[in-house]
Amino acid sequence: MFVPAAAQGRPLVKIVSWNIAQRSEPWRVLAGMDADVALLQEAGPPPQDVAGRIEVDPAPWSTPGGGRTRPWRTAVVKLSDRVDVEWIEARRLEDARPEHLAVSRPGTLAAARVSSPGVEPIVLISMYSLWTSPHASTGSSWIVSDASAHRVVSDLSAFIGRQDGHRVVAAGDLNILHGHGEDGSAYWAARYTTVFERMDALGVPFVGPRHPHGRQADPWPDELPRESLNVPTYYSPQQRSPAAATRQLDFVFVSRALAGAVRVRALNEPDEWGPSDHCRIEVQVS
Repeated sequence: MFVPAAAQGRPLVKIVSWNIAQRSEPWRVLAGMDADVALLQEAGPPPQDVAGRIEVDPAPWSTPGGGRTRPWRTAVVKLSDRVDVEWIEARRLEDARPEHLAVSRPGTLAAARVSSPGVEPIVLISMYSLWTSPHASTGSSWIVSDASAHRVVSDLSAFIGRQDGHRVVAAGDLNILHGHGEDGSAYWAARYTTVFERMDALGVPFVGPRHPHGRQADPWPDELPRESLNVPTYYSPQQRSPAAATRQLDFVFVSRALAGAVRVRALNEPDEWGPSDHCRIEVQVS
């Protein structure tokens, strides 16, 4: 949700979180935006006409696991000279040293320390929850993402070194739902809630995007409680267009110490959505 900005005028740091669906055109959109940093998910390497205009860490463009390697990953991208970015190298749990970010699955988490004149350094984190399947012995046809989301929460908790006063902004596509389950399932609603509760317990609660800072689904989906403030951030292949989007899969979490200086908004109107099946999420630190 929007909270009062600490200062007027241009935000001191302007962030865009976006699942770019392994496409090239979103890179061109990002390079033309008045933004400082992008937190990307499902990102392949930038096209040549963009690569010279942005900066990104040198990690491989891949996310391994589950018997295959996907040619994309999360990334923190520097888009302007208004900020300084210090990327934090992510390594597998067994290979990480104290100066690294130990990750359960490379490609699902990217982090950097970002600073700007007048702003204390902030840790920015791009996160993505992979779909996985239950063990073969279950005979289940489910695909689930909350297990991956919990691994991401465990990994990013490395940046919480005291009870309060930390400065973390974590955003991305978790492939879970907030406040409800698919088709109104109470079982899945309860499982998804545990992810948000863990982030809140760390001191990095969910802050948005939430209505009115984003368009709500119309017509209203049957599975969504009437009191929900969710805003759709993803449209499925069956829905075909942003106007038909119903589900929010993208979320922003912010340390309580930063809450009064952060605004979050979904750019989810059909005419502002952009060239991906996920819309852009704008995060302003003032």
